Amino acid sequence: MPTNILMPALSPTMEKGNLAKWHVKEGDTVKSGDVIAEIETDKATMEVEAVDEGPVAQIVVPEGATDVPVNNRRLKHRAADRHRHMPRLNRHRSPLRCWT
Repeated sequence: MPTNILMPALSPTMEKGNLAKWHVKEGDTVKSGDVIAEIETDKATMEVEAVDEGPVAQIVVPEGATDVPVNNRRLKHRAADRHRHMPRLNRHRSPLRCWT
């Protein structure tokens, strides 16, 4: 079962951010802790790390996309352990899909 990777909120008031750069491409295999993307806000740039391992299935939000809503799916990922899920910090996240 694919895991959706979501646009993180870098602060409690953050509503959207920019996907500055992908460090992976479709078909790449990632492991927990690998940097997969860079997210920008008006105040900071942050690296986003993979929380699971497996191949990147689909990148949904293109590099350079602006005003991506928080909790929007960036990519879809297939985890090696299909029963492991990312922690949900916010129930109203939008998908951003990147690995499968």
